[in-house]
Amino acid sequence: MTISHSPFRRGLLAAAAACALLPGLAAAQAFPSKPITIIVPFAAGGTTDILARIIAQGMGAELGQSVVVDNRAGAGGNIGGQVAARAPADGYTLFMGTVGTHAINAALYKKMPFDPVKDFAPLTRVANVPNLLVANPAQPFKTVQELIAYAKANPGKVNFGSSGNGSSIHLSGELFKSMTKVDMQHVPYKGSAPAVTDLLGNQIAIMFDNMPSAIQHVRSGKLRAIAVTTAKRSTELPDVPTIAEAGVPGYEATSWFGMFAPAATPAPVVAQLNATLVKVLAQPDIKKKLAEQGAEAAGETPAQFADFIQKESVKWGRVVKESGASVD
Repeated sequence: MTISHSPFRRGLLAAAAACALLPGLAAAQAFPSKPITIIVPFAAGGTTDILARIIAQGMGAELGQSVVVDNRAGAGGNIGGQVAARAPADGYTLFMGTVGTHAINAALYKKMPFDPVKDFAPLTRVANVPNLLVANPAQPFKTVQELIAYAKANPGKVNFGSSGNGSSIHLSGELFKSMTKVDMQHVPYKGSAPAVTDLLGNQIAIMFDNMPSAIQHVRSGKLRAIAVTTAKRSTELPDVPTIAEAGVPGYEATSWFGMFAPAATPAPVVAQLNATLVKVLAQPDIKKKLAEQGAEAAGETPAQFADFIQKESVKWGRVVKESGASVD
C-alpha cells in the first residue's frame, strides 16, 4: 500500500527536519532572552573589573538585556576561568580573560584547571592596557635608576604587589627583576584592588599595575608614577617615561583583555556576541571611557583574536622560562 502525504504534512515534516538540523540558528534567533553574566577572574575594583563593567553597560544597551559582572577571584585568574569553562555553552555566561589567563598561566602553573585554548571560544580582544610602575610617595626613590640602586643596596627589602601569581602585573615585575638583576619580593593578592589598597598604605613599596586601577591615584598624588611598561609613552600620562628609556633598554610589557565564551557555544551565538562587542567598542562614549582609564579599545574577529593569543602565548611562555617564575 502506498501512503501519500498532503502538501501541508510534507511542509510540516520539512520544517521539523530543518529545525533539527539548525539548533544553533534557532538559539541565535532567540538570543538573548535573559540576563548575561560576565565572569571576572579578579576582585572588584581592579582593571579587569573596571573594563568589564564598562563593556557590560554597552552590551546591555545593545542587546536589550541586563549584563552583570560576577567576580570570582583567586589563583591568578584560574578560579574564575574554571567556573567559566564549565558553564553552559549557551552564550549567557561569558569570561573576561586576560593575558594572564590565556597567555601566561599555562606556562607558569604546573597544573591548570582548564585549557585556555580548547575550553574557550574567543570573541574579541576588548582593550590593550599599559602597565604603570607606581610607588608609594613615602618610598625613597623617584626614578627607575633610583629604584634599581636602592633595590641593589637593600636586597629583598623592596616588595612589589600584584593581582595574583601569573598576572601580567606579576610577570612585569619578574621581567624587571630579570633584566636589572635586582632582588625584590613578590606579594600576590586576589586582584589589583586589594594590592593597591596596601600600596596606598605603604604596606608594599611598588606595583607594576594596570593603568586603569592606578591612574586616578597618580592624578590625585596618592601614588607616584615612575614609568610605563610599554614601548611608547601613554597619551594619558605623557610626562611619565617608559622603563626602556629610563634605563632598561628593551623592556616592554603590555596587558590585554578579551571576551570569551565556553568552547561549545553555537557559532551563530558567537557571531552575534562578536558583532555586538565590536559595535560597542567602536562607540565614541565607550572608547572615551576606556581611554580615561588608560586603555585603548580593540575589536576584531574571533579568528584574529585566536591568532593573537597564540603569538602572545609563545612570547610570554619565553618570559616565564627566562625569569624562572613558577607556581605550584
